[in-house]
Amino acid sequence: MSDPRAVIEQHRVFAVIRTGTADEAVSAAEACLRGGVRLLEITLTVPGALGAVERLLRHPEALVGVGSVVEPGQARAAADAGARFVVSPHFDPDILAETKARGLLSSMGGVTATEVVTCHRAGVDVTKIFPATAFGPGYLKALREPLPFLRLMPTGGVDEGNLTAWLDAGAVAVGMGGSLVDKKAVAAGDWGAVEEKARRVVAAVAAWRSRG
Repeated sequence: MSDPRAVIEQHRVFAVIRTGTADEAVSAAEACLRGGVRLLEITLTVPGALGAVERLLRHPEALVGVGSVVEPGQARAAADAGARFVVSPHFDPDILAETKARGLLSSMGGVTATEVVTCHRAGVDVTKIFPATAFGPGYLKALREPLPFLRLMPTGGVDEGNLTAWLDAGAVAVGMGGSLVDKKAVAAGDWGAVEEKARRVVAAVAAWRSRG
């Protein structure tokens, strides 16, 4: 089974999937996969989210996890459903302990230097900067200058236009929600539009990587 950290460093983009139904979440995730986005975060705000996770396990190329985790029991249930990672909007040592006990990768929210270092020292694998749009790539770059060991993932406001700026600033990965899985496309069942956006995002990451 692939090391999640290696998969993240290779692919860089998490599709943050927040839809009204589990069927929509699966369809959106599969469209992202067809477009080349392998990191799939199904938020627990989706009704039947864990069922969607289980259905997506039929795609061995996907790294599937859950987001919006606010209780330790949710991390436990996610592991039972086959999730590989757990994302929380905040730092919670009890959720972290459950996540690690189940052998899952952990991502938790932090913004200030104190918060991100607290996450790092506690064993959080990737610290989520949210909402990223409120801070910008310059903030992330400044954080990493004295703290270059930090693995940071901006989420919220990351789009096709600023994706490479975040990577240039030192983000290990980015989370893309509505800018990738557009609500209008979901409502219309236009999975081709989601797939096309995913292809463009993957191409942007490849172009960024080729710059060396």
